[in-house]
Amino acid sequence: MTIKTAKKTGVLLVNLGSPASTKTSDVRRFLREFLGDPRVVNLPRPLWWLILNLFILPFRPKKSAHAYQTIWTAQGSPLMVFTRQLTEKLAAKYGSEQLLIDYAMRYGKPELKQKLQAFKQAGVDEIVVLPLYAQYSSTTTASIFDVVADELKAGWHIPSLRFISEFHRHPVYIAALADSIRQYWQQHGQAQLLVMSFHGVPAMLTKKGDPYFYHCQTTARLLAQELGLQDQQWRLVFQSRFGKAEWLKPYCVEVLEQLPAEGFDNVDLVCPGFSVDCLETLEEIAITNREIFLEAGGKQYQYIPALNDSDAHVEVMMALINNAS
Repeated sequence: MTIKTAKKTGVLLVNLGSPASTKTSDVRRFLREFLGDPRVVNLPRPLWWLILNLFILPFRPKKSAHAYQTIWTAQGSPLMVFTRQLTEKLAAKYGSEQLLIDYAMRYGKPELKQKLQAFKQAGVDEIVVLPLYAQYSSTTTASIFDVVADELKAGWHIPSLRFISEFHRHPVYIAALADSIRQYWQQHGQAQLLVMSFHGVPAMLTKKGDPYFYHCQTTARLLAQELGLQDQQWRLVFQSRFGKAEWLKPYCVEVLEQLPAEGFDNVDLVCPGFSVDCLETLEEIAITNREIFLEAGGKQYQYIPALNDSDAHVEVMMALINNAS
């Protein structure tokens, strides 16, 4: 009889995903999967099917494809590239035969289900799933859990599972964000105002019990404290509103349009809810919203990059994994 003396653990970093390319057909395929997720759009399925297939998918993919083209790299989507490089750095420093470290995407490839199956084939005894969303949301984190649960419950043997649902106030995460902002200020100077922009979600989700709004508020407050900012030196906003329903406020675009009139013509933007840069940070925040601010009378607008594949981000990931073990 052979007795295992050490368990084998598989760690899976999971991000949202990206289209396979900037071709309209690939973007349409990605949007169909993404927007078809009931966690993402909380409308009756028959009604949403009609809206999605008759009014969104025939038109939006072309526009989104153009947006992706403005930020695409030779290696592919920034979200995909940074997630892969972060995982590779984490695995190179901390991975071993007993600690397998990999990554997956909720939509698109590499598929989350396939990565979970690969862990099973590798004889993993314990799985740590780490969604790359610091603030929990039913539209993102819960959707990943759904896939993990469906995949594991289909098997006869269920390994131990540790699911890191959020890390919005983890001290290592807050410290890493603050250090990255300080380093940026040392190189580029500090603006009058630091605007912290988080991805928006429908406001009604908060009423249903989704803690995302409160998680964002806590992250912003702790980050401001870590940076030693006074209340008048920072703002919390929400971006990426979609559709006509009310989303979390204040809206990023509306605040940027108002700031010059309030005497703030020099601002820094940072997105603490994004672990790595992607379409929403590089195209929406860094390009489109910059133009909106300048057209409203602003003079200087700087986007501070996400933690991406920095050494500090590697240490954040490892601290979270250790806490989960």
